[in-house]
Amino acid sequence: MILYEDAQLVVCCKPRGVLSAADSSGQESMASLLAPRTVFPVHRLDRDASGLLVYAKTLQAEQILEHNWRDIVTDRRYLALVSGELPQKQGSVESWLKDNKAYFTYSSPVDNGGKYALTHYRVLRTDGKHSLVELKLETGRKNQIRVHMQDLGHPVCGDIKYGNGDDPIGRLALHAYRLNFYHPMTGEPLRFETPVPKGFRLGTAQQK
Repeated sequence: MILYEDAQLVVCCKPRGVLSAADSSGQESMASLLAPRTVFPVHRLDRDASGLLVYAKTLQAEQILEHNWRDIVTDRRYLALVSGELPQKQGSVESWLKDNKAYFTYSSPVDNGGKYALTHYRVLRTDGKHSLVELKLETGRKNQIRVHMQDLGHPVCGDIKYGNGDDPIGRLALHAYRLNFYHPMTGEPLRFETPVPKGFRLGTAQQK
């Protein structure tokens, strides 16, 4: 689970079903899994997504990472198993994302008062029924990947909120697999990458 650790930060691979940061629900979070360390969340993944997260271990590192995130991170990519076969092998989706009172994120092709979001995608392989897609974010908005794949008509498999009921592997098929960034204190370039989750590999749809 822990891929790197020093006095300032820890990089880990979050399992699905675990919160990125503790909340009032009492559900399991990475803070409890990383105990007895005291960690400060810098960015988040959806509870049902998995993948790479970095946590600061000092307030100084947390402030540097949080306030300079866009400049510090050099590459951040995701893998998603999506429904169907995309007509284009690569492309981009841009829209404005805004939550309603029920915390459902809506997408608009024109400015709706929400936040601008841009996602680049590339199809890695497909079997016609599902496609493995690599996604790179220019912006890091809430639910961005899930809503943009819904916009394309090929939602993320297992997405009970923005999906179409297609759930071949029994989970939200979204994984943060690459995270490259500069160390907040030393400036050293750090690069992390995790393998494609077994369930995402086409032809192994029963693997959970």
